[in-house]
Amino acid sequence: MSGHSKWATTKHQKAVTDSRRAKAFAKLIKNIEVAARMGGADLSGNPTLVDAIQKAKKTSVPNDNIDRAVKRGAGLSGEVVDYTTIMYEGYAANGVAIMIECLTDNKNRAAAEVRTTVSRNGGNMADPGSVAYNFHRKGIVVVPKGNDVTEDDVLAAVLDAGAEEVVDDGEKFEVFSEAHDLVATRTALQTAGIDYDSADIAFVPQLKIEVDAETARKVFRLIDALEELDDVQNIYSNYDITPEVQAELESESE
Repeated sequence: MSGHSKWATTKHQKAVTDSRRAKAFAKLIKNIEVAARMGGADLSGNPTLVDAIQKAKKTSVPNDNIDRAVKRGAGLSGEVVDYTTIMYEGYAANGVAIMIECLTDNKNRAAAEVRTTVSRNGGNMADPGSVAYNFHRKGIVVVPKGNDVTEDDVLAAVLDAGAEEVVDDGEKFEVFSEAHDLVATRTALQTAGIDYDSADIAFVPQLKIEVDAETARKVFRLIDALEELDDVQNIYSNYDITPEVQAELESESE
């Protein structure tokens, strides 16, 4: 099962600072609130909420925060949660495509902040559809390595559940499926007794652009700036970097 290059190369990873952790927690909480609002607080009937909570717990979000978010989202606390999902498209340095997913309670604020941030960091906004055509919605389940779980074990567990591919990404396995097969895929892993860190719907590029170190630095600077925005939930891109460029970038951060 092959065809996708490593998903890790489409998202910039960096050290988690206290401020970044707080923002990450806030975004995970927002996902829980939206899932509870859409499908209710009953986990047995709301697989999206199950996955949102699972990801939050794996990221060490306190249980009290999770419980409050479920109650807020489900309307059990008297608070009103009303977020809208908006997708913006654009380009970073050298034509690298970016998809910016926002979850906001103020569309005008989100639009203004995204446009300003992209412009100030060397990027350009794009017309709707001009970037999205190169991305497909996929289910991605991340399985940590350990407990003697092999790629064959993961593949055997998910093959009949609709999974398309299992990718060995060094420290983890990534299981790709069509978006509508995500729940079946992660349920198959659970049935097989295989732990997973997260199960998400993501936008995966069909065609990727190999970039040099200088372009990668510019792309990462834009992504970092966008990630600082409260309304931005996820950023997807089609850049690809070789092991040599990756090593160069990592040596600069040491």
